[in-house]
Amino acid sequence: MSTRLPLVLVLGATGRTGQSIVQGLLASRNFHVAALVRPASLSKPATNALRASGIDVRTGDLHDGTEKLTKAMSGVDILISAVSTEMVPSQKDAIRAAQAAGVKRVIPCDFGPLGERGVVAAHDQKLAIQDFIKELGVPYTFIDVGWWMQLALPLPERSAFIMKALTYEIYNNGGAKMLLTARDHIGTYVARIIADSRTLNNAVIIWEDERTQLEQHEIGERASGEGDALEAKRIYVTAEELKQRHATAKAEHEKDPTNVLAYMNKSWSEYMLSMHVLHENTLENAKRLGYLDARELYPDMPKYTLEEFAEEFYSLPDPGPVCG
Repeated sequence: MSTRLPLVLVLGATGRTGQSIVQGLLASRNFHVAALVRPASLSKPATNALRASGIDVRTGDLHDGTEKLTKAMSGVDILISAVSTEMVPSQKDAIRAAQAAGVKRVIPCDFGPLGERGVVAAHDQKLAIQDFIKELGVPYTFIDVGWWMQLALPLPERSAFIMKALTYEIYNNGGAKMLLTARDHIGTYVARIIADSRTLNNAVIIWEDERTQLEQHEIGERASGEGDALEAKRIYVTAEELKQRHATAKAEHEKDPTNVLAYMNKSWSEYMLSMHVLHENTLENAKRLGYLDARELYPDMPKYTLEEFAEEFYSLPDPGPVCG
């Protein structure tokens, strides 16, 4: 007699992190996979690609309300949210619906660097959702992944990425260690984590390498074939300069909340302060905060270094954060 595979419903399945998670779940062959898709997106190519992969596409929206969302979660064992940053505060009805539908584990949208409250506004929103989950008593697993390797390397001259100049900046002397994960590998780890009873009602840190920013630049300069040119582009930003940038961007965003550039500058500077000044995105800090270490949980997983990623990254026609 065959055993029914657990059904995993993914929110944000067509986003970059969501795509990695869906592919990891499918590759594991340990789950049935469903995706919640807004009515306006049902005929989009990305949704058609989900169907072609054998994914159960369900119609719904985070703003549908608890009753409709509960129906959309019929038969779901595990809920994984990989929604966009602006949708993080809107997860509450989906979590209420998961509880009403008897979902056995909820993974909210974290999947970023770890840290304390009051530093990165976007991270604070994720922590507020974690608090909400605990208050409801919903079984959970919280998963962070450090900083994307796609954002860790200086971009070569041929890259068309609009914020390329930021990749040449080195903050606070570049000596702080950072946890790094290749975005496309996130899903492979997630598939292991959600099948593991040890991770229930725990937080897990996924990471593949831990390097200082100076090491990241040195690796990138060697692997790119543009070593001297990229080294010449280095821009050293002090902690005080970074704090001033943040203060300026924050004031501009508070003055005009619709100013997207101010929001992006504010968010970027908050992450840089967290990682390079406060040293929050480290394995030592993860363990201090009580995270389980995915590398320790799954020692059989293939090791992957930033050097290996860099070789692949710089071989792309247009390397950039949306590539790789």
